[in-house]
Amino acid sequence: MRVVAPHVNGQARVLLIGLGDLGRRLALALAARAAVGELVLAARRADDGASFAELVAACGSALVRSQPLDCLNVDALASLLHREQPDLVVQCAALLSPWAIGTLATPGARVLASVGFAVQLPAQVPAVLALMQAARAAGFRKPIVNCSFPDVTHPILARLGLAPTIGIGNAGMIAAVVRNVLRRAGKPHHRVRVLAHHSHVTAAMTCDPDRIASGPHPRVFVDEAGTAADELVYRGRPLASSRELNALSAAHGTEIILALLPGGGPLATSAPGPNGLPGGWPVRIADGRVELDLPRSLSRDVALRECEAAAMGDGVARIADDGTVYFTDAVQRAVAPLAPELAAPLAPADCLARFALLRHHLMGPP
Repeated sequence: MRVVAPHVNGQARVLLIGLGDLGRRLALALAARAAVGELVLAARRADDGASFAELVAACGSALVRSQPLDCLNVDALASLLHREQPDLVVQCAALLSPWAIGTLATPGARVLASVGFAVQLPAQVPAVLALMQAARAAGFRKPIVNCSFPDVTHPILARLGLAPTIGIGNAGMIAAVVRNVLRRAGKPHHRVRVLAHHSHVTAAMTCDPDRIASGPHPRVFVDEAGTAADELVYRGRPLASSRELNALSAAHGTEIILALLPGGGPLATSAPGPNGLPGGWPVRIADGRVELDLPRSLSRDVALRECEAAAMGDGVARIADDGTVYFTDAVQRAVAPLAPELAAPLAPADCLARFALLRHHLMGPP
Protein backbone atom coordinates (compact mmCIF):
# COMPACT_ATOMS: atom_id res chain seq x y z
CA MET A 1 0.00 0.00 0.00
CA ARG A 2 1.34 3.41 -0.98
CA VAL A 3 2.09 5.68 1.95
CA VAL A 4 1.81 9.36 1.07
CA ALA A 5 2.50 12.20 3.47
CA PRO A 6 -0.58 14.45 3.68
CA HIS A 7 -0.44 17.85 2.01
CA VAL A 8 -0.64 20.96 4.17
CA ASN A 9 -4.09 22.59 4.23
CA GLY A 10 -4.75 21.44 0.69
CA GLN A 11 -1.97 23.65 -0.63
CA ALA A 12 0.61 22.49 -3.12
CA ARG A 13 3.72 20.51 -2.29
CA VAL A 14 6.80 21.40 -4.35
CA LEU A 15 9.94 19.29 -4.47
CA LEU A 16 13.06 21.30 -5.32
CA ILE A 17 16.22 19.36 -6.17
CA GLY A 18 19.59 21.13 -5.97
CA LEU A 19 20.59 24.01 -3.72
CA GLY A 20 23.06 25.98 -5.77
CA ASP A 21 22.61 29.71 -6.23
CA LEU A 22 19.55 29.43 -8.50
CA GLY A 23 17.93 26.71 -6.39
CA ARG A 24 18.30 28.83 -3.26
CA ARG A 25 16.77 31.87 -4.96
CA LEU A 26 13.82 29.79 -6.12
CA ALA A 27 13.34 28.23 -2.70
CA LEU A 28 13.16 31.65 -1.01
CA ALA A 29 10.71 32.93 -3.62
CA LEU A 30 8.42 29.88 -3.49
CA ALA A 31 8.28 29.64 0.31
CA ALA A 32 6.74 33.11 0.43
CA ARG A 33 3.91 32.29 -2.00
CA ALA A 34 0.49 31.41 -0.62
CA ALA A 35 -0.04 28.68 -3.23
CA VAL A 36 2.90 26.69 -1.83
CA GLY A 37 1.97 24.98 1.41
CA GLU A 38 5.03 22.75 1.62
CA LEU A 39 8.48 22.93 0.10
CA VAL A 40 10.75 19.89 0.15
CA LEU A 41 14.41 20.72 -0.46
CA ALA A 42 16.57 17.84 -1.67
CA ALA A 43 20.34 18.15 -1.84
CA ARG A 44 23.44 16.03 -1.40
CA ARG A 45 24.68 17.69 1.80
CA ALA A 46 22.14 16.93 4.52
CA ASP A 47 23.51 19.41 7.07
CA ASP A 48 23.55 22.25 4.57
CA GLY A 49 20.02 21.42 3.39
CA ALA A 50 18.61 21.32 6.94
CA SER A 51 20.18 24.64 7.87
CA PHE A 52 18.98 26.33 4.72
CA ALA A 53 15.49 24.85 5.14
CA GLU A 54 15.23 26.57 8.54
CA LEU A 55 16.22 29.87 6.95
CA VAL A 56 13.72 29.48 4.11
CA ALA A 57 10.95 28.56 6.53
CA ALA A 58 11.62 31.69 8.57
CA CYS A 59 11.49 33.84 5.42
CA GLY A 60 8.11 32.60 4.22
CA SER A 61 4.86 30.93 5.21
CA ALA A 62 5.39 27.42 3.79
CA LEU A 63 6.35 24.36 5.77
CA VAL A 64 9.90 23.61 4.63
CA ARG A 65 11.67 20.27 4.98
CA SER A 66 15.00 18.98 3.71
CA GLN A 67 15.87 15.56 2.35
CA PRO A 68 19.38 14.24 1.67
CA LEU A 69 19.59 13.02 -1.92
CA ASP A 70 22.13 11.77 -4.42
CA CYS A 71 20.65 13.41 -7.53
CA LEU A 72 22.26 10.78 -9.79
CA ASN A 73 20.71 7.82 -7.94
CA VAL A 74 17.64 6.84 -9.98
CA ASP A 75 16.32 4.48 -7.30
CA ALA A 76 16.62 7.13 -4.59
CA LEU A 77 14.89 9.69 -6.80
CA ALA A 78 12.07 7.28 -7.63
CA SER A 79 11.63 6.49 -3.93
CA LEU A 80 11.49 10.19 -3.10
CA LEU A 81 8.85 10.87 -5.77
CA HIS A 82 6.84 7.86 -4.60
CA ARG A 83 7.00 8.92 -0.95
CA GLU A 84 6.43 12.66 -1.29
CA GLN A 85 3.96 12.75 -4.21
CA PRO A 86 4.73 16.40 -4.99
CA ASP A 87 2.45 18.47 -7.17
CA LEU A 88 5.49 19.71 -9.08
CA VAL A 89 9.24 19.09 -9.20
CA VAL A 90 11.86 21.76 -9.81
CA GLN A 91 15.19 20.35 -11.03
CA CYS A 92 18.12 22.68 -10.26
CA ALA A 93 20.94 20.18 -9.81
CA ALA A 94 24.04 20.08 -12.01
CA LEU A 95 27.51 18.64 -11.66
CA LEU A 96 29.07 22.03 -12.36
CA SER A 97 27.67 25.54 -12.09
CA PRO A 98 27.28 27.29 -15.46
CA TRP A 99 29.30 30.12 -13.95
CA ALA A 100 32.17 27.97 -12.66
CA ILE A 101 34.42 28.14 -15.73
CA GLY A 102 34.56 31.91 -15.45
CA THR A 103 36.09 31.63 -11.98
CA LEU A 104 38.94 29.32 -13.03
CA ALA A 105 42.32 30.43 -14.38
CA THR A 106 43.59 27.14 -15.79
CA PRO A 107 44.55 26.85 -19.48
CA GLY A 108 41.71 24.36 -19.96
CA ALA A 109 39.18 26.73 -18.48
CA ARG A 110 40.33 29.53 -20.77
CA VAL A 111 39.88 27.33 -23.84
CA LEU A 112 36.51 25.96 -22.78
CA ALA A 113 35.20 29.40 -21.85
CA SER A 114 35.84 30.52 -25.42
CA VAL A 115 33.62 27.89 -27.05
CA GLY A 116 29.87 27.34 -26.86
CA PHE A 117 28.18 26.18 -23.70
CA ALA A 118 27.40 22.78 -25.22
CA VAL A 119 30.81 21.43 -24.18
CA GLN A 120 29.41 21.62 -20.63
CA LEU A 121 26.53 19.26 -21.44
CA PRO A 122 28.26 16.44 -19.49
CA ALA A 123 27.70 18.55 -16.35
CA GLN A 124 24.11 19.45 -17.20
CA VAL A 125 22.57 16.22 -18.52
CA PRO A 126 23.15 13.60 -15.78
CA ALA A 127 20.95 15.01 -13.00
CA VAL A 128 17.93 15.76 -15.18
CA LEU A 129 18.33 12.45 -17.02
CA ALA A 130 18.33 10.56 -13.71
CA LEU A 131 15.25 12.48 -12.53
CA MET A 132 13.30 11.73 -15.70
CA GLN A 133 14.26 8.04 -15.53
CA ALA A 134 13.07 8.02 -11.92
CA ALA A 135 9.81 9.75 -12.87
CA ARG A 136 9.13 7.06 -15.45
CA ALA A 137 9.97 4.30 -12.98
CA ALA A 138 7.72 5.83 -10.30
CA GLY A 139 4.86 6.57 -12.69
CA PHE A 140 5.14 10.26 -11.80
CA ARG A 141 3.18 12.40 -14.27
CA LYS A 142 3.03 15.80 -12.60
CA PRO A 143 4.91 18.79 -14.08
CA ILE A 144 8.70 18.81 -13.96
CA VAL A 145 10.45 22.16 -14.41
CA ASN A 146 14.13 21.86 -15.31
CA CYS A 147 16.73 24.61 -14.88
CA SER A 148 19.76 22.79 -16.37
CA PHE A 149 20.38 24.07 -19.93
CA PRO A 150 16.79 23.25 -21.04
CA ASP A 151 17.30 24.65 -24.56
CA VAL A 152 19.49 21.63 -25.32
CA THR A 153 18.95 19.04 -22.58
CA HIS A 154 15.21 18.89 -23.33
CA PRO A 155 15.52 17.93 -27.02
CA ILE A 156 18.17 15.37 -26.02
CA LEU A 157 15.79 13.83 -23.49
CA ALA A 158 12.85 14.08 -25.89
CA ARG A 159 14.67 11.62 -28.16
CA LEU A 160 14.52 9.17 -25.24
CA GLY A 161 10.87 9.86 -24.42
CA LEU A 162 11.96 11.62 -21.21
CA ALA A 163 11.41 15.32 -21.84
CA PRO A 164 10.58 17.52 -18.81
CA THR A 165 7.52 19.75 -19.00
CA ILE A 166 9.35 23.04 -19.47
CA GLY A 167 12.49 24.97 -18.56
CA ILE A 168 13.08 28.42 -17.14
CA GLY A 169 15.22 31.44 -17.96
CA ASN A 170 16.85 32.21 -21.32
CA ALA A 171 13.94 33.20 -23.63
CA GLY A 172 12.01 34.22 -20.50
CA MET A 173 14.89 36.44 -19.40
CA ILE A 174 14.95 38.14 -22.78
CA ALA A 175 11.18 38.65 -22.66
CA ALA A 176 11.51 40.23 -19.20
CA VAL A 177 14.14 42.67 -20.47
CA VAL A 178 11.92 43.60 -23.44
CA ARG A 179 8.93 44.19 -21.15
CA ASN A 180 11.12 46.51 -19.08
CA VAL A 181 12.04 48.46 -22.23
CA LEU A 182 8.35 48.81 -23.03
CA ARG A 183 7.53 49.97 -19.51
CA ARG A 184 10.12 52.72 -19.80
CA ALA A 185 8.50 53.72 -23.09
CA GLY A 186 5.09 54.01 -21.39
CA LYS A 187 3.73 50.78 -22.87
CA PRO A 188 3.56 48.51 -19.81
CA HIS A 189 0.72 46.28 -20.99
CA HIS A 190 2.13 45.25 -24.35
CA ARG A 191 2.04 41.50 -24.90
CA VAL A 192 5.55 40.13 -25.54
CA ARG A 193 6.39 36.88 -27.30
CA VAL A 194 10.02 35.80 -27.69
CA LEU A 195 11.59 33.08 -29.79
CA ALA A 196 15.21 32.76 -28.70
CA HIS A 197 17.91 30.39 -27.52
CA HIS A 198 20.37 30.09 -24.65
CA SER A 199 23.06 31.12 -27.14
CA HIS A 200 21.37 34.56 -27.38
CA VAL A 201 21.26 35.37 -23.66
CA THR A 202 24.65 37.06 -23.23
CA ALA A 203 24.09 39.30 -26.26
CA ALA A 204 20.62 40.24 -25.05
CA MET A 205 21.61 40.91 -21.44
CA THR A 206 24.63 43.02 -22.40
CA CYS A 207 22.76 44.74 -25.28
CA ASP A 208 25.57 43.77 -27.63
CA PRO A 209 24.31 42.14 -30.86
CA ASP A 210 27.91 41.59 -32.02
CA ARG A 211 28.16 38.77 -29.47
CA ILE A 212 26.08 36.71 -31.91
CA ALA A 213 28.69 35.99 -34.55
CA SER A 214 26.38 34.17 -36.95
CA GLY A 215 22.94 32.65 -37.16
CA PRO A 216 19.57 34.10 -36.22
CA HIS A 217 19.03 36.74 -33.57
CA PRO A 218 16.15 36.59 -31.04
CA ARG A 219 12.71 37.19 -32.48
CA VAL A 220 10.33 39.51 -30.61
CA PHE A 221 6.63 40.04 -31.23
CA VAL A 222 4.55 42.57 -29.32
CA ASP A 223 0.79 43.10 -28.82
CA GLU A 224 -1.90 40.53 -29.51
CA ALA A 225 -1.46 40.88 -33.26
CA GLY A 226 2.18 39.79 -32.96
CA THR A 227 3.89 42.84 -34.45
CA ALA A 228 7.59 42.14 -35.11
CA ALA A 229 9.87 44.19 -32.84
CA ASP A 230 13.21 42.36 -32.80
CA GLU A 231 15.11 45.60 -32.20
CA LEU A 232 13.76 45.80 -28.63
CA VAL A 233 16.17 43.04 -27.55
CA TYR A 234 19.07 45.50 -27.57
CA ARG A 235 17.25 48.65 -26.40
CA GLY A 236 17.59 48.05 -22.66
CA ARG A 237 20.30 49.05 -20.24
CA PRO A 238 23.22 46.58 -20.29
CA LEU A 239 23.39 43.99 -17.52
CA ALA A 240 26.59 42.27 -16.46
CA SER A 241 26.91 38.66 -17.58
CA SER A 242 27.32 37.26 -14.09
CA ARG A 243 25.74 34.97 -11.51
CA GLU A 244 23.44 37.85 -10.53
CA LEU A 245 21.38 37.08 -13.64
CA ASN A 246 20.06 34.12 -11.65
CA ALA A 247 17.72 36.68 -10.05
CA LEU A 248 16.04 37.11 -13.42
CA SER A 249 15.87 33.34 -13.99
CA ALA A 250 14.35 32.86 -10.54
CA ALA A 251 11.71 35.53 -11.12
CA HIS A 252 10.75 33.94 -14.43
CA GLY A 253 10.86 30.44 -12.95
CA THR A 254 8.61 31.38 -10.04
CA GLU A 255 5.92 32.60 -12.44
CA ILE A 256 6.04 29.34 -14.39
CA ILE A 257 6.01 27.14 -11.29
CA LEU A 258 3.01 28.92 -9.80
CA ALA A 259 1.12 28.68 -13.09
CA LEU A 260 1.72 24.92 -13.26
CA LEU A 261 0.54 24.23 -9.69
CA PRO A 262 -3.04 23.04 -9.15
CA GLY A 263 -5.33 26.02 -9.58
CA GLY A 264 -2.56 28.14 -11.06
CA GLY A 265 -2.46 30.07 -14.29
CA PRO A 266 -3.24 30.97 -16.94
CA LEU A 267 0.09 32.47 -17.91
CA ALA A 268 1.36 33.77 -21.24
CA THR A 269 5.15 33.81 -21.26
CA SER A 270 8.21 32.62 -23.17
CA ALA A 271 10.30 29.72 -21.93
CA PRO A 272 12.93 27.21 -23.04
CA GLY A 273 12.38 23.57 -23.86
CA PRO A 274 8.56 23.37 -23.74
CA ASN A 275 7.58 19.71 -24.12
CA GLY A 276 11.04 18.78 -25.39
CA LEU A 277 11.50 21.44 -28.07
CA PRO A 278 14.92 23.05 -28.66
CA GLY A 279 15.42 26.69 -27.78
CA GLY A 280 12.89 29.02 -26.18
CA TRP A 281 9.33 29.61 -27.38
CA PRO A 282 6.26 31.73 -26.64
CA VAL A 283 3.93 29.53 -24.59
CA ARG A 284 0.63 29.63 -22.75
CA ILE A 285 0.22 27.67 -19.51
CA ALA A 286 -3.24 26.67 -18.30
CA ASP A 287 -4.68 23.74 -16.35
CA GLY A 288 -1.23 22.22 -15.87
CA ARG A 289 -0.53 22.09 -19.61
CA VAL A 290 1.97 23.95 -21.75
CA GLU A 291 1.05 24.90 -25.31
CA LEU A 292 2.87 26.93 -27.94
CA ASP A 293 1.61 30.48 -28.47
CA LEU A 294 3.27 31.58 -31.70
CA PRO A 295 2.11 34.71 -33.50
CA ARG A 296 0.20 34.05 -36.72
CA SER A 297 3.13 35.36 -38.76
CA LEU A 298 5.50 32.62 -37.52
CA SER A 299 4.95 28.96 -38.30
CA ARG A 300 6.12 26.17 -36.03
CA ASP A 301 8.38 24.75 -38.74
CA VAL A 302 10.14 28.08 -39.32
CA ALA A 303 10.51 28.63 -35.57
CA LEU A 304 11.97 25.15 -35.13
CA ARG A 305 14.54 25.73 -37.88
CA GLU A 306 15.58 29.04 -36.28
CA CYS A 307 16.02 27.43 -32.86
CA GLU A 308 18.09 24.60 -34.31
CA ALA A 309 20.24 27.12 -36.20
CA ALA A 310 20.68 29.20 -33.03
CA ALA A 311 21.86 26.08 -31.17
CA MET A 312 25.02 26.20 -33.29
CA GLY A 313 25.95 29.32 -31.33
CA ASP A 314 26.25 27.05 -28.30
CA GLY A 315 28.22 24.51 -30.33
CA VAL A 316 25.45 22.03 -31.20
CA ALA A 317 25.54 20.91 -34.83
CA ARG A 318 22.70 18.40 -34.44
CA ILE A 319 21.05 15.94 -32.09
CA ALA A 320 20.61 12.42 -33.43
CA ASP A 321 17.51 10.28 -32.96
CA ASP A 322 19.15 8.45 -30.03
CA GLY A 323 19.99 11.72 -28.24
CA THR A 324 23.64 11.80 -29.27
CA VAL A 325 24.94 15.36 -29.62
CA TYR A 326 27.25 16.26 -32.49
CA PHE A 327 29.35 19.38 -31.96
CA THR A 328 30.10 22.05 -34.55
CA ASP A 329 33.33 22.12 -36.51
CA ALA A 330 34.23 25.36 -34.71
CA VAL A 331 34.04 23.66 -31.30
CA GLN A 332 36.05 20.69 -32.52
CA ARG A 333 38.80 22.95 -33.85
CA ALA A 334 38.88 25.03 -30.66
CA VAL A 335 39.28 22.11 -28.26
CA ALA A 336 41.57 20.00 -30.46
CA PRO A 337 44.83 21.34 -28.93
CA LEU A 338 43.46 20.69 -25.44
CA ALA A 339 41.60 17.39 -25.82
CA PRO A 340 39.79 16.55 -29.06
CA GLU A 341 37.70 13.92 -27.27
CA LEU A 342 35.85 16.73 -25.46
CA ALA A 343 34.10 17.49 -28.75
CA ALA A 344 33.53 13.90 -29.86
CA PRO A 345 29.88 12.88 -30.34
CA LEU A 346 28.26 12.70 -26.91
CA ALA A 347 25.62 10.09 -26.07
CA PRO A 348 23.48 10.70 -22.95
CA ALA A 349 24.77 7.51 -21.31
CA ASP A 350 28.37 8.70 -21.73
CA CYS A 351 27.95 12.04 -19.95
CA LEU A 352 29.42 10.98 -16.61
CA ALA A 353 32.60 9.64 -18.21
CA ARG A 354 32.89 12.78 -20.32
CA PHE A 355 32.35 14.94 -17.25
CA ALA A 356 35.35 13.32 -15.56
CA LEU A 357 37.44 14.31 -18.58
CA LEU A 358 35.96 17.80 -18.64
CA ARG A 359 36.67 18.29 -14.96
CA HIS A 360 40.26 17.10 -15.38
CA HIS A 361 40.96 19.67 -18.08
CA LEU A 362 39.15 22.44 -16.21
CA MET A 363 40.92 21.95 -12.91
CA GLY A 364 44.31 21.05 -14.33
CA PRO A 365 46.70 18.45 -12.85
CA PRO A 366 46.54 18.03 -9.06
